[in-house]
Amino acid sequence: MLQQFSQALLFGQRPSWELAAILSIYFVQGILGLSRLAVSFFLKDDLGLGPAQMGALLGIAALPWIIKPLFGLLSDGLPLGGYRRRPYLVISGLLGSLAWLMFAFWVQTVWGATLMLLLASLSVALGDVIVDSLVVERAQRESLSQAGSLQSLTWGISALGGIVTAYFSGLLLELVSSQTIFLITALFPLVATGAAFLIEEQPLNRAEHQALVPSTGQQLRQLWQAMGQKTILLPTLFIFLWQATPNADSAFFYFTTNELGFEPEFLGRVRLVTSIASLIGVALYQRFLKTIPFRPMLGWSTVISAILGLTTLILITHSNRALGIDDHWFSLGDNLILTVMGQVAFMPVLVLSARLCPQGIEATLFALLMSIWNLSGLISYELGSLLTHWLGVTETQFENLGLLVIITNLSTLLPLPLLGLLPEGDPQAIKNQESSPALLPSAEIFEHHLTGSLSDQAFLPERMPEVTTTPNPRPEAYKSSS
Repeated sequence: MLQQFSQALLFGQRPSWELAAILSIYFVQGILGLSRLAVSFFLKDDLGLGPAQMGALLGIAALPWIIKPLFGLLSDGLPLGGYRRRPYLVISGLLGSLAWLMFAFWVQTVWGATLMLLLASLSVALGDVIVDSLVVERAQRESLSQAGSLQSLTWGISALGGIVTAYFSGLLLELVSSQTIFLITALFPLVATGAAFLIEEQPLNRAEHQALVPSTGQQLRQLWQAMGQKTILLPTLFIFLWQATPNADSAFFYFTTNELGFEPEFLGRVRLVTSIASLIGVALYQRFLKTIPFRPMLGWSTVISAILGLTTLILITHSNRALGIDDHWFSLGDNLILTVMGQVAFMPVLVLSARLCPQGIEATLFALLMSIWNLSGLISYELGSLLTHWLGVTETQFENLGLLVIITNLSTLLPLPLLGLLPEGDPQAIKNQESSPALLPSAEIFEHHLTGSLSDQAFLPERMPEVTTTPNPRPEAYKSSS
């Protein structure tokens, strides 16, 4: 019975209290979506930001996700009371709760909002670093046929958390103020504080810590040597370029609210649909697509996503009305299809990232890879913000929004000539055939990442509908990791 439960609901993962703690924190990251629409409307209506300004602010708020390896070094090199995990989870939860309390009672300016978004982002990023401390190690033990099971599980549990609050994120916004929603949200990060006590960790004295964990200098040297390997550097370059292309998310949010008149309650429905669609995408990848080689998987998903993304033009030009399709129904259907596609497309990136990491520095390198993906996401938002400004798209002017969507979608095809930079087969098999004497095989795994796409993080406001306008196939759910 227990085995059937494990296979059916946990994708074969063995149940344990520690796994429950890990999944509960991912679940909370999804629940934090309760505040997304509230933040978006707060920035748009209360603070009067335009689409270009909002896009730029999102990039700034993403900064903690770019320096996540530093949090790993801090956790690994500076135990608190002999513990390297539990105290940092406690701190993460307290920081997140403080950020949302300040949003509820103090923030009245753009600078204040930026500061609190940074603090909320720091909270989720720090907690993500710690909660991922076992994930990549487990993923490394999976065979290629099982690769992605734990990734799928964490994405799925985060999406499930999003489902729980998706509809209410819009409905509550029509019943209570944004500040009240921020106050409710302040309760959720405290779950990370409670989950900290379920992590299986024994306190270390100084001698044990020094014997177990390599010095920071050793870790940095190993990291530099690993990144110099073509089997790691070239795929990293491709995915960075692929994810750094501009997006039109913020501009499209203003179009749907100011031009189409979508109310918060309906946007909550859209979030519910996209959260469910994200789970569907995880299930499709896990069931049918996880053994497809990385090159064709990413190549075809990029092309299909770019083509499907252009369907947004139908809504922008109101062609759907000529076909007798209401704006609301078209938006729901479009988001359903594109979110499934975005989730399917991004799963191979996570699996490839985990399997690129050499033995001994799996966590360190995975943390760096996730930070590189987040940096590319920041560039994506900032380039999108610049394009939005240059094309004159504002909170009321949408004449060039169609051109913006065309540019952002077609730009994702630009890296395709470099698809050959990706490995043909399993990179673990390739690395096993190569000698890497410079790497320390016994190095401690200290910072593991799983989810972490920039567009996955719960501190960010909802950019409705994210996958519809994003040039990069990123799941709706700105987890992973990272």
